[in-house]
Amino acid sequence: MKRRDFISKNGLLLGGLSFAPISAFSMPNGFSNKVFVSNRPAPDMRTFKSLEVEKTIKEVKEIIADKEIAWLFENCYPNTLDTTVDYEIIAGKPDTFIITGDIDAMWLRDSTAQVWPYMPLINKDDKLKKLIQGLISRQVKCVLKDPYANSFYKDLTKKSSWQSDTPTPIPGVHERKWEIDSLCYVVRLSHEYYKLTGDTALFDKDWDSAMRLIVETFQMEQRKDGVSPYEFTRVTSSMTDAPLFNGTGRPSKPNGLICSMFRPSDDATILPFLIPSNIFAVLSLRQLSTIYKEVLGAPVFASECEDFATEIDTAIQKYAVSEHEDFGRIYAYEIDGFGNKIFMDDANVPSLMSLAYLGAHAASDPIYQRTRKYLLSSANPYYLKGTAAEGQASPHTGKEKIWPMGIILRAMTSIDSQEIIQCLQMLKNTHGGTGFMHEAFHKDNPEDFNRTWFAWANTLFGELIIKIKNEFPEILAMKFEG
Repeated sequence: MKRRDFISKNGLLLGGLSFAPISAFSMPNGFSNKVFVSNRPAPDMRTFKSLEVEKTIKEVKEIIADKEIAWLFENCYPNTLDTTVDYEIIAGKPDTFIITGDIDAMWLRDSTAQVWPYMPLINKDDKLKKLIQGLISRQVKCVLKDPYANSFYKDLTKKSSWQSDTPTPIPGVHERKWEIDSLCYVVRLSHEYYKLTGDTALFDKDWDSAMRLIVETFQMEQRKDGVSPYEFTRVTSSMTDAPLFNGTGRPSKPNGLICSMFRPSDDATILPFLIPSNIFAVLSLRQLSTIYKEVLGAPVFASECEDFATEIDTAIQKYAVSEHEDFGRIYAYEIDGFGNKIFMDDANVPSLMSLAYLGAHAASDPIYQRTRKYLLSSANPYYLKGTAAEGQASPHTGKEKIWPMGIILRAMTSIDSQEIIQCLQMLKNTHGGTGFMHEAFHKDNPEDFNRTWFAWANTLFGELIIKIKNEFPEILAMKFEG
């Protein structure tokens, strides 16, 4: 069975935020008498197996009182390992290629996010540890192939299906959308692996070359002289598929921030300085500084990374934190350096909502809380309310579809148990009877959804359940409506 085929077979007021009562959201028709049979592929059809992941599924399921949520967890948490992994040994080293799901290519962003929920287990499971080693090695190959690309093929000689793009992607590159966060996720995975294991063997010459290329690319895209080697155009009917002005983006005034021509949704930015991604870059540069100082004995480059992070952070505080007439000082989503700002958010990560998840802010931090309050209000043009649920949307899926990922991130960044309960109820109500998360669903009809197979959203749901188990176990002892 091919990987892409397996799924087809098978009113409270708390903390200043308003929550609709659970009963306000209607259950989809036909799911009142549910039988919960695992939707995982048969063991011999799974693309990777981990004893520790199986042990975790068993342990967590035992404490979840709601059968449907337990079923969702069992289906979703292992979905990346079950369906998206291509692992082998190449030249004596592990190599891991992880597709995003229903697209047979690997995104730097998605691949890190997809394995992130398994990271706490890698010291208990040597196979899982080698899988992460292999993914780091593969990501290094990808960065060295093209630091501006966001997604790649396993065969680095394969030609892209996007032959009409200008410039045409070089062999091995699936798509060449410049997104700051793609490179940040590469750093995030390497740093977390080192932090958890203390293993420094991955920091070889290729890794060093890739990291220095990441920093060089970030510096180039500060566009301090007003120019960049990057451009991207596509023959398309979608205005979000490419930047304006022949693929170079709208004008920007250099201020220390990094330009990103695309968001983590793979949609073109409106204004070039994407703030959540710049905040992510600050974290990544400081992580690199730590590694180069503590491990590689390169104090000059370590200081360069730290100084670069400080420059970006200073610019964020000066130019991106703005007074909103209803919410006080909050983060803008995008700016251009001329004083123009866009207030919104996108359900992908990095987002403004996800800043606490990524570690940029404590969940209780005042600026984060004010920004979060704005994001969960009708002032945010991409916060939708329907009869099925309410939550963050994305321009990527239009004006009427909510992203499960947005609801999940809301729960993961919440310090209020009632808000987490509300989010879990909505996630239970809106999987459309499939047992999996999706890219997006219609706010009034969960059976109208995008992407049957979206591994990142699935494993992120699993990560949420484990977080709730560790921090709010009483919630998993509840039975939810429906």
